[in-house]
Amino acid sequence: MFLIMDTDNITAGPQVAELPQGDVSYRAAGPLSSSRPPVVFVHGLLVDDRLWTPVADRLAADGIRSYAPTLPLGSHRRPMNDGADLSPQGMAALTQDFLRALDLTDVTIVGNDTGGAICQLMLGGDTSRIAAAVLTDCDAFDSFPPKALAPLFQALRHPGLVGGLAQGLRSRTMRHGPLAYGLLSNGRLDGALTSEWVQPLASKAIRRDLAKFARGVKPGLLTDAASRFGKFTGPVRILWGDADRYFHVELGRRLSESFPHAVFTTVPGGRTFLPLDRPAEVAHEVAAATTRP
Repeated sequence: MFLIMDTDNITAGPQVAELPQGDVSYRAAGPLSSSRPPVVFVHGLLVDDRLWTPVADRLAADGIRSYAPTLPLGSHRRPMNDGADLSPQGMAALTQDFLRALDLTDVTIVGNDTGGAICQLMLGGDTSRIAAAVLTDCDAFDSFPPKALAPLFQALRHPGLVGGLAQGLRSRTMRHGPLAYGLLSNGRLDGALTSEWVQPLASKAIRRDLAKFARGVKPGLLTDAASRFGKFTGPVRILWGDADRYFHVELGRRLSESFPHAVFTTVPGGRTFLPLDRPAEVAHEVAAATTRP
């Protein structure tokens, strides 16, 4: 299904990229013939491409083409192949395969929450297709996961346990409470959207995919990746909500200091879900990152 915005500005969705790990759906927005370099969004756990829609639509209006894949992080509806490596390193490789499948180069990658961790693993590896990065509130260094979320990640390693949790998450009160999405946003989350984010957890195959990722999460991975950030000479823009309950502003500031060319900006009152709560600010940073010297 395609929605035609005008003769050169098309929002398409959902589309499917056939990757070695399995089929990944994605949403593309913005002009097909954009003169600006492409943007690829990377979301975190238990959300999908719609986390980025408010940002992508603003960029499209400014003539910037973007791609938002739904990664196999628990809210995806297409299980991956049985043998797919879905560890954090494997998820970074999957995202690189997505860039190759769409033949995207000179890319600005944009990460939020766990997606920011995946972006960091990419930036610590092969950056031949990556020219710039924007990171919003996310894991970094030994905060992978944050201490407050360690029990959740421990639970996510067990598909059977997650199946039981999924039953409780059918309740909007539970989903929007402090043990789920409640502390990630300072806005009023769409109940229908959060319901659709947790519905895939009813599938054993989806829970299996999520468990593969959760079992590989450990602090040393991002600390190791950070030791190689000095090799990435492209522009990095880091936008951080100063009221985040999980990723404190000092973490974002330290992360910015790890890159040779980084700009650090805070969002007063912002929390983790900046792409939903403050899409204008996020879009501004992304547009700035796509401006090449």
